[in-house]
Amino acid sequence: MAKVRADKQSGHRSVYESNRRKILKTRNTCEICGHPIDMSLKAPHPLSPVIDHIMPISKGGHPSDINNLQLAHWQCNRAKSDKLFVAQEKKQGKEVVGNRNLPQKKQGKEVVGNRNLPQTIDWQNYNK
Repeated sequence: MAKVRADKQSGHRSVYESNRRKILKTRNTCEICGHPIDMSLKAPHPLSPVIDHIMPISKGGHPSDINNLQLAHWQCNRAKSDKLFVAQEKKQGKEVVGNRNLPQKKQGKEVVGNRNLPQTIDWQNYNK
């Protein structure tokens, strides 16, 4: 029997909507690009506010947990898509992954979500 994605199971939609409203009321900066968001803009305007899943649902992220949701511009969210960020640093000769939010293993390296990334990443050219 195929495993059903968490966002397709009951109970998540109402929690997601509640967390979405909290984020839209309390934040005003895109957490992908770092620029302010004009809350009066409506989709599909490229700079309109949307809620982004830090760890994409398709990669195992929780669909309604507020710790997996962030405010973003529509265009930033579209550019990021379902890509993940792998941060690496050298420490005492060992490879250490930075920003340990939402860790997962992928090809022997730790994968992290996209919160608090350097604002210089060009998501359109970033490889999966």
